[in-house]
Amino acid sequence: MRLDDFDPNSIDIEDQRGGRGRIGLPMGGRGGKLGCGTLVIALIAALVFGVDPAQMLGGLQEAQETAGPGSQTQVQGGNSAATSCTVDAVSKQSCDALSSLNKTWEPIFKQSNIQFQQPKLVFYAQQGQSGCGTAQSAMGPFYCPEDSGIYLDTDFYRQMDQELGATGEFARDYVIAHEYGHHVQRLTGMSDQVRSLQAQNPSRANQLSVRLELQADCYAGVWAARNRDRLEAGDMESGLNAAHSIGDDALMQAAGHRPVEASFTHGSSAQRMEWLRKGLASGNEDDCETFADLRR
Repeated sequence: MRLDDFDPNSIDIEDQRGGRGRIGLPMGGRGGKLGCGTLVIALIAALVFGVDPAQMLGGLQEAQETAGPGSQTQVQGGNSAATSCTVDAVSKQSCDALSSLNKTWEPIFKQSNIQFQQPKLVFYAQQGQSGCGTAQSAMGPFYCPEDSGIYLDTDFYRQMDQELGATGEFARDYVIAHEYGHHVQRLTGMSDQVRSLQAQNPSRANQLSVRLELQADCYAGVWAARNRDRLEAGDMESGLNAAHSIGDDALMQAAGHRPVEASFTHGSSAQRMEWLRKGLASGNEDDCETFADLRR
């Protein structure tokens, strides 16, 4: 994917590699319905779980207030975003993707009349600290809603390539775009709604988690579709292969275990490919309604 070079003054980067600590550089389509998920989830709660929608919506603020911030250690470092993003090729690619994602999603939020806030990209090596607690390489890339951070040990890309067979530059872009999708969900309130439902209905927690993850996959596809002129031959195949490689069933089989759907938290390979493909096909965030089937 031929992305523009990042602007170091327009992205928020934190670098914890080598104990360098925090480096923060905060930044000063079409119409969509990004905020409509609140009512959708409330209706699902009433129809499927027997939850009073008004009660659930009213309890979201309480859930946000009681969520612990986790432990976080931040030490000011001397590096600039330009330096941190050019440590190696995959760091630069990650920063280029973050910059493109910001430029793509900000106007979508503006047209939907929802306040936009950029996430930060946090590099760490093997172990670091996030607003959600300790970051460890074994966790893979993740998004922390408490500090709006996308946490990445770039060695994960080597694992994708060598151990999972998920090769290609766009496979790496898809990882960042998926985690960015979780940031979109936080800004729209979707992740808080799902977290509230999970607390009220623990037996459905995994099922709801799967739908949240699949929506993030779809959002990753929306970003790629809105930058279709930057896609190169083989990019779509690379992304879909990556989605297949990190499906719950594929990962369980690779670990020598029989896939058990009830324990899925991110979705099967087929599901992840389906929703990434859907976003790629339409470029419309409104098509990422992964919760619709729960109303049946």
